[in-house]
Amino acid sequence: MHFAQLLFPDFALIVCGYLICRFTRLNRPLWDQVESLVYYVLFPVLLFYSISRSPLDWRAASSLVGAALALAACGVALSYSVAKLPGVKRDDFASSAQVGFRFNAYIALALAERLGGQSGLLLIAVVIGVCVPLFNVAAVWPMAKHSGQGFGKALLKNPLIIGTVSGLIANVLGLSVPAFAEPAVSRMGQASIVLGLMAAGAGLQLGQIFNTASRVRTGVALLMVRHLALPLIAVGLVQLFGLNTAQASILLIFSALPTASSCYVLATRMGLDGSLVAGLVTISTVLGMLSLPFALSFR
Repeated sequence: MHFAQLLFPDFALIVCGYLICRFTRLNRPLWDQVESLVYYVLFPVLLFYSISRSPLDWRAASSLVGAALALAACGVALSYSVAKLPGVKRDDFASSAQVGFRFNAYIALALAERLGGQSGLLLIAVVIGVCVPLFNVAAVWPMAKHSGQGFGKALLKNPLIIGTVSGLIANVLGLSVPAFAEPAVSRMGQASIVLGLMAAGAGLQLGQIFNTASRVRTGVALLMVRHLALPLIAVGLVQLFGLNTAQASILLIFSALPTASSCYVLATRMGLDGSLVAGLVTISTVLGMLSLPFALSFR
């Protein structure tokens, strides 16, 4: 119950975003703009500030990074294996494979700060930095046959990668945000978490997820990877890599997060039907209320 109460404020913001979007004049077009503001401006600022402000013990963090990359590789491999299941259509798999391994970074940052304070925020920012490039490539790969877009340049322009890499460079060089600018930068970072969680709620929708057997099989398999298999694998990796309590908490959070709300955007930008993905994102967000306390109970 302790972890459920800990998670409640963040999921309450998601519910608020959903209700405001559905039942007020502040509907979807507004939240599209909010999402863009968070993704392209506020969120990269938070990543940069979180990573650059505190010296990072690279030797100590290497175990967490190794465990996170191992978990990421398992997530991608298990998600890709869903394509081999009988009755799964190629188009359904191509658009939704990303649901099994991508994660909602807004919730990750909110929970890491709530559980570990500034040190937790720093650790999760590093995990995001090393895993986002891998996940972006893995998400696009199954969709490449359905799109002629050159996504390589888009990967290099990813604001999450830019914010993280620039923060790591500043950390290594001993650079930091000037004292007079820290209050403003800190408030921008906090705003990114609140608005990001509310925007995730505003984007929830079930779509046409249950209208074919292939979609049901694909969705159930990917959600089991995201919310059951990965938390259990993370428990083993905590022991294998000898993570301390703080690092273990971050890895367990990372393993059980809801999938990324931007999965829908990516699928549609790549020219695929996003209705299945939108439904899975919605269900995954709800399942996160169960999988996160489940994973954290192994701390």
